[in-house]
Amino acid sequence: MRFGPAIDTLMDTLQCLPGVGPKSAQRMTMHLLERDRAGASALAAALSRAVERVGRCRRCRNLSEDELCAICGSERRDRGMLCVVETPADVIAVEQAGGYRGLYFVLLGRLSPIDGIGPTELGLDLLVTRAREERFREVILATNPTVEGEATAYFITEQLRAVGVPVSRIAHGVPLGGELEYVDGGTLQHAFLGRKPA
Repeated sequence: MRFGPAIDTLMDTLQCLPGVGPKSAQRMTMHLLERDRAGASALAAALSRAVERVGRCRRCRNLSEDELCAICGSERRDRGMLCVVETPADVIAVEQAGGYRGLYFVLLGRLSPIDGIGPTELGLDLLVTRAREERFREVILATNPTVEGEATAYFITEQLRAVGVPVSRIAHGVPLGGELEYVDGGTLQHAFLGRKPA
């Protein structure tokens, strides 16, 4: 059933969110329009503001409203450690787990030649340059333990070892095929404590 252009467009647009199919999008749309128009307006304004203001940190590629994110700009972080993750959500997961106080580099994906994602798209040239210039005492690879994540970690290990940077990989307390974003904090913290050289 079609409701009209504005409602149909809203339902179609909500389906861009992960895990939201046609039925969920319809329920959300009906809730916002029937019961919470103020919430709908606030959501629209917040989303519009975020899209306009949020970009990427020039140093680590994490989401940021400023040129440097809060982590890269902090003097309290251990500047001798760099953790490489796939997504900004992975940074949040590591930070919430606690125990790691170093810096980050966000790949914004993982190697996937089938999808056209290679070293350039992941910013690996920036990562290697940064590792060489900042002389980290350790680079921790915290890519997801999927086939693509493992291939990405292996490729990065080879690139960094070629320029003499010590590399380690988080331990595999994280379930194979899992995503860091969904792992509980205790498991993730254990994985960091049990990391070993790649």
